[in-house]
Amino acid sequence: MGSLIAYIVKRVLLVLPTLIGVITMIFFLVRILPGDPTHLLAGEQASPEIIERLRAEFGLDRPIYEQYVLYLKSVLTLDFGTSYRTYTPVVVEIMSRFPNTVILALSAMLIAIFVGIALGIVSALRVGSVIDRAVIIFTSIYVSMPVFWLGLLLIYFFAVQLKILPAGGIGSPAHVVLPSLALSHTPLSYIARITRESILETLSQEHVRLAVARGLPLRSILINHVIRNSLINVVTVIGYFTGVLLGGAVVTETVFAWPGIGRLLIESIAARDYIMIQGIVIFIAMIFIFVNLIVDITYRIIDPRVRL
Repeated sequence: MGSLIAYIVKRVLLVLPTLIGVITMIFFLVRILPGDPTHLLAGEQASPEIIERLRAEFGLDRPIYEQYVLYLKSVLTLDFGTSYRTYTPVVVEIMSRFPNTVILALSAMLIAIFVGIALGIVSALRVGSVIDRAVIIFTSIYVSMPVFWLGLLLIYFFAVQLKILPAGGIGSPAHVVLPSLALSHTPLSYIARITRESILETLSQEHVRLAVARGLPLRSILINHVIRNSLINVVTVIGYFTGVLLGGAVVTETVFAWPGIGRLLIESIAARDYIMIQGIVIFIAMIFIFVNLIVDITYRIIDPRVRL
């Protein structure tokens, strides 16, 4: 237990320097983007006096190192600044969109987890069969499909031809079905593959062969010795993709007009809203770091092979 606590403390202590590194990288990368947000706000016909006033208002007239230090202090206190475009606090804008992203991400992950694990189990237990080959071919094709193209196909068949689901927007449970299906395709395929490989690996282990030799019921062997141990490896994949999807799905949210933080990022890039871009990317990084921290700790706890 003491070693586990030490591991958790070590991982938590690594979060701050990682976050500072991300903030630093994003701050300077955004400054490389062409264009000046003050010109966009003021318009092409704005006088130099108006431009200078706007630059002073947003602190852009200060030396770059001073802007960086001030921004770093603000972010570490969860103050991401004020949007150039809407004059609204960045945190307010993000939190108004984030619940929509959570709904979409969790819906997609539920589909990916249940369907992916089911396909992986069936494929592993029928290894070499037509079903196994079909699952392998399906997941290989499915994971390679661009989400943009998949989204358009889903809209065409279910919204345009069959007219049973809305093509986009938000407002009812039906609106989340198509974007969730599109967004789940990559994690579903990976979960199916990892589940299959883990089960096949577990089936070849000594304790499983001993359980078979002792005459234990096949159902008990599969549930208690094979599937349960195999799913430990799936936890990491689930955690990784959960972090990725919670960070916003730019293409999916754009195709389906879903008002999440991924779409907000695209809108901010188009408007050269540097402060909003920085805030969104850093918020996504925070989510990803936090989710992976939880996954690492959970993996340490549940996997006896690495338990400290």
